[in-house]
Amino acid sequence: MSRIEARRDEDTVAAGPLVDGLLRGLPAEAVLTDPDVTASYANDMASFCPAGSPAVVVLPRTVEQVQHVMRTATELRVPVVPQGARTGLSGGANATDGCIVLSLTRMDRILEISPVDRIAVVEPGVVNADLSRAVGEHGLYYPPDPSSWEQCTIGGNIGTASGGLCCVKYGVTAEYVLGLDVVLADGRLMSTGRRTAKGVAGYDLTRLFVGSEGSLGIVVRAILALRPKPPEQLVLAAEFSSGAAACDAVCRIMAGGHVPSLLELMDRTTVKAVNDLAHMGLPDSTEALLLAAFDTTDPAADLAAVGELCEAAGATQVVPADDAAESEMLLKARRLSLVALEAVKGTTMIDDVCVPRSRLGELIDGVERIAEKHGLTIGVVAHAGDGNTHPTVCFDAQDPEESRRARESFDEIMALGLELGGTITGEHGVGVLKKEWLARELGPVGLEMQRAVKQVFDPLNILNPGKLF
Repeated sequence: MSRIEARRDEDTVAAGPLVDGLLRGLPAEAVLTDPDVTASYANDMASFCPAGSPAVVVLPRTVEQVQHVMRTATELRVPVVPQGARTGLSGGANATDGCIVLSLTRMDRILEISPVDRIAVVEPGVVNADLSRAVGEHGLYYPPDPSSWEQCTIGGNIGTASGGLCCVKYGVTAEYVLGLDVVLADGRLMSTGRRTAKGVAGYDLTRLFVGSEGSLGIVVRAILALRPKPPEQLVLAAEFSSGAAACDAVCRIMAGGHVPSLLELMDRTTVKAVNDLAHMGLPDSTEALLLAAFDTTDPAADLAAVGELCEAAGATQVVPADDAAESEMLLKARRLSLVALEAVKGTTMIDDVCVPRSRLGELIDGVERIAEKHGLTIGVVAHAGDGNTHPTVCFDAQDPEESRRARESFDEIMALGLELGGTITGEHGVGVLKKEWLARELGPVGLEMQRAVKQVFDPLNILNPGKLF
């Protein structure tokens, strides 16, 4: 018998008691064991992240079923990898060999929307866009809007502390999670936080779980803060002959006390990719495109003021929208950015470095140097208002040498971000992709404390092992 065949036999034997145990508390249709099916749950959307082969995929519909999964996993010492829609970009949802993949996509109910308390209570599998549309019918607004909002789930958003285009004004997911129900590694159910506007009772365990990437517990219910639905936003597009000038405009806008609902930047590489894909007619001379939006009571006046600041910073053209339709047209280029960059070579690595706004120009210039050094196409799109950049490395995954240079450039960009006083991830998380860099950012004492927290919640290390650190 070959070593591979022996390993397969061992996996089959191990899967027996595991599957039997799971079926004692789950319906048969919720327990998937076909290797072709389970393989389709092995990884998220990140490149360069190893993924193992799950022993089984489970799709619970109730809290009690999740508790049963965790009790079974604890009893048999089997790792559990929680998953949402697997739109992540860091390998945080990647399977490990022999694990239980715990897919929460069937727990997709919006349990409550309260216009008085301005909260929504949801299960983790609710899709972000579905929640946004549902609360909109009540005149309310759930601001966090990742670019994958039509696919990504609230549970995944909480796991990675995700952000979106509106963060400059409205903040990120962590600021909207008031309370959680969490199934712990041993199957116990714990509630954190509150549904009130205020609350400071004890340690803030809710914030601890936001961004923990499924390594401390399984979120099965979330209480989310809502805002009144704002007026429709108007958008301005400003073209610049240099990235430095566009970054200067960002600094002028923020220093001037303006609060745009969106402030996005695209470098010349990204503008060219969008032009090549969609033939939008953006001038070839555009080195950087800045998009600003306001959802205030008088957005036209705000756009006029920001337009003057852009011109003072050297904008070659400033185009304010007159209505929502024109605003959406101006935003189309930004929405196409990542698709357009992917079309350049077929594969992308999307970095997630966040730096102080005042150093945004230095990061963009540094990325351009790194691209030239490695002979690669690297486009930068940025949530410029909060300094969160997405340098996107375009490469041919079938070319080993180019793949090697892509990974090296990715690491150099993270190093540059830390050098500029930033962080290795603003909203995508650490997962597998950035484990080494998390250790560098935190330092030995910080890493020791993080591991100690993990030990308290997951002493057997069965929750998403191998991620973060």
